[in-house]
Amino acid sequence: QVQLVESGGGLVQPGGSLRLSCVASGFTFSNYGMAWFRQAPGKEREFVSGITWSGRQTNYADSVKGRFTMSRDNAKNTAYLQMSSLKPEDTAVYYCNARHSVYEYWGQGIQVTVSS
Repeated sequence: QVQLVESGGGLVQPGGSLRLSCVASGFTFSNYGMAWFRQAPGKEREFVSGITWSGRQTNYADSVKGRFTMSRDNAKNTAYLQMSSLKPEDTAVYYCNARHSVYEYWGQGIQVTVSS
């Protein structure tokens, strides 16, 4: 059974940092590009960051460039999102995504709340 399980979310103050993890199982992780998306209440899901199968290339939404860093460890079947200098507008449910060829999988989502 394919699974993507996120962890590391929670409540953090503006300017703080948080690291999200996504552990994959049930498919060949190293064949898949990985990505993070987020969705705030009343808004559409938006792309945050992506990384190639090897981890050699990454890309980011303009809103998070310079603050977020995506990485992966294929030996651990895990993708990460390091978030720094967090802002209230980063508050959302964050989703882990895996894509290869015609296949696409999603995690259950985890809440990140940035508030004083």
